[in-house]
Amino acid sequence: MTGSGQPTVPMAATEILASLAEHRVLSTPQIGEIHFPGRSDRWVQMVLSRLAEAGLAEFVPSLGAAGTPRRLWFVTQRGAEAAREQGLLKTMPRLIDAAAASGPLQAHTLAVNATGIAFMRCARERGDECGPLAWRHEVPHRFGQGRRGRTLFADAVLTYVRLTAAEVVVEQRFIELDRATLSVDRLAAELARYGRLLRAEGGDHEQLWRAQYRAFPSVICVLTGSDDRGALRRRRDTAIALLQDDPDFVLAADLSVRLCLADDLAERGPFAPIFVDAREPDKAVDWLVGEDREERV
Repeated sequence: MTGSGQPTVPMAATEILASLAEHRVLSTPQIGEIHFPGRSDRWVQMVLSRLAEAGLAEFVPSLGAAGTPRRLWFVTQRGAEAAREQGLLKTMPRLIDAAAASGPLQAHTLAVNATGIAFMRCARERGDECGPLAWRHEVPHRFGQGRRGRTLFADAVLTYVRLTAAEVVVEQRFIELDRATLSVDRLAAELARYGRLLRAEGGDHEQLWRAQYRAFPSVICVLTGSDDRGALRRRRDTAIALLQDDPDFVLAADLSVRLCLADDLAERGPFAPIFVDAREPDKAVDWLVGEDREERV
């Protein structure tokens, strides 16, 4: 994949294709943050253009938050197959086309990916592990039996490996991304459903979630969709108040739900006390243990 006078696609090309396959749609800056930190958007664009010329990836034009033109990239069938042949994809994910890449779920998908990138950026700074494929989209979780059983789809499941002097700690989180498209009572109900998943048992009285996880992941809800931070805080606080009265949440005493604003996560990272815990909303905490502060975030 070389050409006279044109950029050479690096050996990381199949890693980019795997990211596009798993994460559905990514902007040029997002791809740069994932695979080429420190490189300019122009350089990343040149690499992506080579993938497009080879028929491995495509893009749709879009407008960013400031109304500036941007490209949103997605993988082709040929590109996904190339990534799978290299062993970077365990299974062939559900691929999208140009219509889906520019469709109504575009903003939601990009925001979920921005959440994963925030954790990935922090892992690089701390020497932890959270790679390009550390978050999976739309992960199904079955609870209930027979025809009355239901499925909870997490917006994403994130895996983050903390490396300490004494041990290796694998952290997993359910990620819910709220763009204020649901009513706040529906948002609270969606978060409370994780309590039903936590308590769901099979015919042998074994907790169903144990088939997928060693420990039940905490829930992180990231709020975005508005430039009005005050409005987002009010939405967060209202969701918490409703959640505290929801039987599914109340009965699942071991369920941890923490909410934050997307801008705070991007700017300060998950180890900053930017979260509000639904069970102790008067505290500002980080995504792990947390710490008290004088004021709420």
